[in-house]
This record gives sequence, structure tokens and C-alpha cells, in this order.
Amino acid sequence: MTGTFPAVGSAPRMMFGCFFLFLAQWTVMVPSGNAQDGDGSRKISDVTPEEDPFLWLEDVTGERALEWVREHNRKTQQHFESKPEFEQLRQSLLEVLDSDDRIPFVSKHGDYYYNFWRDKQHVRGIWRRTTLEQYRQDDPEWELLLDLDALAAEENENWVWDGAKLLRPDYDRALIDLSRGGADATVTREFDLTSKQFVPDGFARPEAKGGMDWIDRDRVFVYTDFGPGSLTQSGYPRIAKLWRRGTPLSEAEVVYEGRPEDMYIAAYHDDSPGFERDFVSRTLAFYNDELYLLKPDGGLQKIDAPNSANKGVFRQHLFLELREPWNVDQHTYPAGALLVTDFAAFMDGQREFRVLFEPTDRTSLASYSPTLHHVLLNVMEDVKNRIYVATPTDQGDWQHQPLIGAPDIGTVTVRAVDGDESDEYWMTVTDFLTPTTLYLGTVGQQPEQLKQLPEMFDASGLEVSQHFATSRDGTRVPYFMVAPVDLKLDGQNPTLLYGYGGFEISLTPSYSATVGRAWLSAGGVYVVANIRGGGEYGPRWHQAALKQNRLRAYEDFAAVAEDLIRRGVTSPQKLGIQGGSNGGLLVGNMITHYPDLFACAVCQVPLLDMRRYHLLLAGASWMAEYGNPDSPGEWEFIKTYSPYHNVDPNRHYPAVLFLTSTRDDRVHPGHARKMMALMESQGHDVWYYENIEGGHGGAANNQQRAYMMALAYSFLKERLFGDSGK
Repeated sequence: MTGTFPAVGSAPRMMFGCFFLFLAQWTVMVPSGNAQDGDGSRKISDVTPEEDPFLWLEDVTGERALEWVREHNRKTQQHFESKPEFEQLRQSLLEVLDSDDRIPFVSKHGDYYYNFWRDKQHVRGIWRRTTLEQYRQDDPEWELLLDLDALAAEENENWVWDGAKLLRPDYDRALIDLSRGGADATVTREFDLTSKQFVPDGFARPEAKGGMDWIDRDRVFVYTDFGPGSLTQSGYPRIAKLWRRGTPLSEAEVVYEGRPEDMYIAAYHDDSPGFERDFVSRTLAFYNDELYLLKPDGGLQKIDAPNSANKGVFRQHLFLELREPWNVDQHTYPAGALLVTDFAAFMDGQREFRVLFEPTDRTSLASYSPTLHHVLLNVMEDVKNRIYVATPTDQGDWQHQPLIGAPDIGTVTVRAVDGDESDEYWMTVTDFLTPTTLYLGTVGQQPEQLKQLPEMFDASGLEVSQHFATSRDGTRVPYFMVAPVDLKLDGQNPTLLYGYGGFEISLTPSYSATVGRAWLSAGGVYVVANIRGGGEYGPRWHQAALKQNRLRAYEDFAAVAEDLIRRGVTSPQKLGIQGGSNGGLLVGNMITHYPDLFACAVCQVPLLDMRRYHLLLAGASWMAEYGNPDSPGEWEFIKTYSPYHNVDPNRHYPAVLFLTSTRDDRVHPGHARKMMALMESQGHDVWYYENIEGGHGGAANNQQRAYMMALAYSFLKERLFGDSGK
């Protein structure tokens, strides 16, 4: 839940991806059995091969481990590819992913609207731009800037696009980020938009987790791997520097140096005309960061607001999105509130705020996006969006009005087109059955519909409904259900229950042609659970399932499953679950704690070994969410939701399909590998597929995405539509 605007705010959250929309640091941290703390004591996370016989599977690219992967891949591929419907399903999903009948979402820079696009002719994708006049057309003319397929072929690299930052005000240069195979680690290269070539001897950052940001034509901020000791324990940048054109990276000037235990250090330039400023961000953990104004003399002035608050600076304004109550000048502002004040006055010591949003038991702030004269507020009310416009008055107050033309139903998102230049905004509207529609609007006027997805599956006879389950502690947990209008409540409906429940990420209704084609069109019921740990009711919903309270998220998910069974929608023999990343941890816990509720589970790019998660790749950066396993007091509660340590050889479990990626440099593939090996050794019904490429999303291109989706849905159909239920 963060502000969306072009100026600088709190450091990137680096959230996990959800569903399928989810290595420079190839060093696998596998301590030896006799590793010790400085005082000679043995860490809880230190394990020997005798204690963990599958420890060797953490060796990401080791030949023994990869041969194990290939062997299990072959078994899974042979089983599912032999089914006559598998190829048809894969092709149908690929048709959706490769279809030109998608909205080419754009970002505006100067006079042009930029888009990155993949289709069957452009597997890796193309970066292109057009004008607004052309964009309004059904088939716009695009100017090609960079063909990633051609670049990959020329350089013999599996490049995956990771974004571009354009240089204001001429927008003739860009810093382009590319990753190998979809990893989080990227390279940055300077690109000339006039010649459409990478700049010889231009700015170039070697492969690492980190980034660069323009200051002006001849200076950039760079935060990356500068050599030994320059990364945090989480594998992210610990040092930010200022780099001048024509000098080697080794001579870049340090502007800030964090501590090894920090999570992420970065520096940014605010290029808003008339408000140009530089900032340094120090992220200590998720939702725990400091933001500093970098003065011309190199000094730093801290923005003295709570570390837990999301801090956003836009033109003359400072926005503070509170995650905890804040008492300042004898006034207490509640968690979940959005405050605004004058930035310059705040830095001079003034503490006079206006409240732009204050939550209730049913509402939270989904996002905010400033335009030139207004602030667009996206309010979530029982997981349904309401859009308001906040406008400052001459008296210093702010007036609130509903956004003209915003719909009353559906999932609605709004963001400024170019907030520091106009009051224009983009608005998208969608739900499970309504194809996504894109509008262009100006505050105070009716928005113009620009694009709409065509229907990509037959939604006739289907309806969306919202329900509430009661969790173990009495909490009402909302969930959405997509099902036939005439659904028979006889417990015999194949049902897929999806969840996430972490990092304050909200799951809202959206149009998914892949879910529609692969599941709904086959007669399945689809359910999305809005469990605690997510952001559906703001910070309180997230904080309710942190660390020692993590089991609440799983109790919520179980409550939704039990409610579906109680209502007669489905039965344990017809109920499957799915989740990825943090949602994979959710699935792992549902398997081990509530095995009698489900027939099968798809567990994607998951965390599962919570004793060692903080030692593997980016795991250390998530200790604010889960806790520190090397703290004895914290390991006591962490082990209760460590699926790898809760598998019982004498218990019957649902069938499980594990999906992961060798190239995932965020969540270590060892989690899925070891859980698969453990459950397989005990004789449980488990299947495995690991994509050799793909990063944290599990796939590097549409063909790989379609294949892995086809595996997941083929597995679910076999178990829930066939005769192999429990």
C-alpha cells in the first residue's frame, strides 16, 4: 500500500509477486555443521547433512542437484504431457498470453507514451512508443525503440526486460535494466533514444541487485555490488554513490553507506520542475525505512517521521502514510491514516498536518496518487474500491469529492499520467468476469474510454459473489467466489481456493483469461480469500498476522475452506488450493496443518524451510515479516509454521505439485526441492517441476508461463474433476 507518483518516496518495497505474475548472487549460503556464533554457540539455523539429509539440494547449480531436478522434471512432464488435453490447454493459455488483444498500458514521458510488449512474434519483447493521437486508435502506429529478441540473439544472452528510466527534460536518453533469465539481479545500460542504440562508453552497471537513477546528463546515482563487503546480509546494495560520466565506477563518490544488517540502500533524484531534490533511502526491513534529503554540500537531513510510515515527497507536499499510531505535538494520528504537510516547513521543524484519509473498521487506503492540483485517493471498503479527489483550499484545508465517472462496482485503480505537469489520470476498471477497461481522464471531467479487453472466455452463466467466513478468533474474513448462477450446493463442485496473506498485499477481483479458460470454462468454482497478512483492511490486517501471529493467516484460510464446505459449495474431495511465493508458504502450512480439508495443492516458488530461509538469497530481508530463526524465542513460534519441519510420515496429505525456478534469486529453489524430496521419501503423493530459467515469476517468457500454467491446471483437473480425490 504505497503512494504512486513520479517523485521520491520510501525505498522500494521489493514485494513478492502474486500468482504467476510473480542470479547475480549465486552464492548459496550453506554453513558447515560446526558453524558457530562469535561466542562459540551453535546457531539454530546451523544444520548438518545428518540433521537435514536434503541439504545438498540447496546447491542451486550443482550438477548433483540439477540431475535430481531433471529426473523429477522428466517424471512430471511424461505424466502430464501424455494426456491428450494437455497440449490443447497449453496452446489455449499461450494464445491468451501471446494475444494482441491486450491493453498496451503506457507511461507518458514528454510527448510520447511508452510501452513494453510481448507476443508470439516478440517472445522477449519490444520497447516502443507512440503519440496520444495514435494511442487512441484501435491499432496504433508504434515507433520501435529496442527489440529484446534481436539483442538477445546478437549478444547470445537470455535478456529479460526490467524497466527503463528516461532523462528529463529532453527524454533522449534512458537507463535500461535487463536481467538474465528473469532474475532479480540486473544490469543497467545507457540507451540513446535518437539513434536507438546503447551508448558506447555510456553509463553501464554490471550485473547485481541494485540500480541507477539519473541526476542530470552527466551524473547518476548508483547503488549496486561494488565488491566485497558492499552488499547487505540480504544481498542488496549497502552503499549508494554518485557517478560522473567519463570516470570509472571505482571512482564514484560515496553519498551514503549503510550497515550490513540493513536491507537496502539507494539514492534518488526528484526531477519535478521547480522542486529538484536528491534523496537517500535506508531500508532496514520491510515497512521500516529512513528517508534523507541530500543537501548540495553532501550533508544529509533526515525526514523526521516514523520509520514505519511510507514517506512521499511530491512538489511542495510531504505525504505520510502511517502504519502505526503517531503522537506528535499532543495529537495522535491513527494507523492507516494519510497525512499531508508542506515539505519545506516540515524540514524547518513545523508539525502541522492535514488528514487526507482516516480508516474505519471497514475501510483502508489502497493507494494515493497526486496530480498537479489534487490527490486521487483510492479507498478500499470491504475489498471494494471507492475513488475520491482531495483538493487543497485557500484556507489550507482539503475538500473531498467522489471522482467523476468512477464506477460503483469492480476493482478500480487510478494513477496520475504526469502528476507534476497536469491533472490527467489513468483509470482501469475490472473484475473476475468483466474484461479490463482503460480510461483517460482529467479531474473534474468525465473520463474517456480508451481501451477495453475483448472477452477471452465465455462468462455467460457465471456470477461473482462476496462472502465472509469466521476465523478461529471470531474475525470476519472476506472472500470472493466465481461460480455458475445455478450452482448446486451439493458439495460436488471442483473448487480452486487461492490466497496470499502477506506483506500487506491485497487480492482484489481482476479479469484473468487464463483462469477463465483453464478453470471456469471447465466448470470449476474459483475462490480468492482475503486473509490477514494482506492489506485489504490496511496495516492492522497485515500486522495481525506477523511473526508470532502468523498462524492467524492460516486459520483464516482454513475458515474460508470450511465455510465453502459448510455452504455445500464443495467438499474436501473436491477442494484444491494454490499459492505462490509467500502464498507458497501458505499452501505448505495448509498441507501440513489442515490436510483433511483439501484433495490437492499447487505450491509455487515457495518458502518452506523456515529454519534456514534467512540464509538463502534474499531471505534475510523478510525477518520483519516472519521473525529471526536464530533467536531461540522466535524459533519457537517460527517452527510452528515451517512446513519442512512439520511433515509427518504417518499422516495422509493432499497431493501436491511443487513448481519453482532454478533462476529464482529471491526465493531459493531449495525450499521446493527439499520439501519435495522429504515428502517423496515418506511416500506421499507429490510432483515436481523446476524451470531452469524464469526468476521469481517462475518463467522467462510466455511459452514457459503457458507450460507451467498448463501443468498446474492439468494437475488440479486430474485430482478434482477425476476419480483421484481422497
